[in-house]
Amino acid sequence: MNDEISTPTGDFTQCFSATRRGARLARRLATQQLDDWGIPFGSDVSDAVTLVVAELAANAATHGRVPGRDFQLRLQLCPYTIRIEVADARGEQQPPSPGAVVAPPPEEESGRGLLLVQEIAREWGVSERPVGKSIWAEVSIVPGAVGCKGCE
Repeated sequence: MNDEISTPTGDFTQCFSATRRGARLARRLATQQLDDWGIPFGSDVSDAVTLVVAELAANAATHGRVPGRDFQLRLQLCPYTIRIEVADARGEQQPPSPGAVVAPPPEEESGRGLLLVQEIAREWGVSERPVGKSIWAEVSIVPGAVGCKGCE
């Protein structure tokens, strides 16, 4: 496999209302876009990307919500990976950094989303934006894949 970072071959960007309905729609459209790119519904890659989108979109709608502001989903298809970015308008509330995510107590009903993202994604992180933040994750299409060039 070539160690050079690959260039994106497909790009999908859409804004959604920062609500549970918006998060659900983001997940559904991501799954449809993957299928359009030839990554079939129900495949391991589709399921992994859909789960990451669901968790990041739910976090954007729950923790990153600013009244009157949307969140944005961006998917980039590279030859070996899919990059997922979810941007919201709330910059002052930062998630823990990769590797610093701590599991909540067993009796807690929430707080495990980034643990799932950390387990599924080959890499993930947080980027600042002029307004808000962007949480990104990359899911491998091919084991041992390198990331997308120009995505950071």
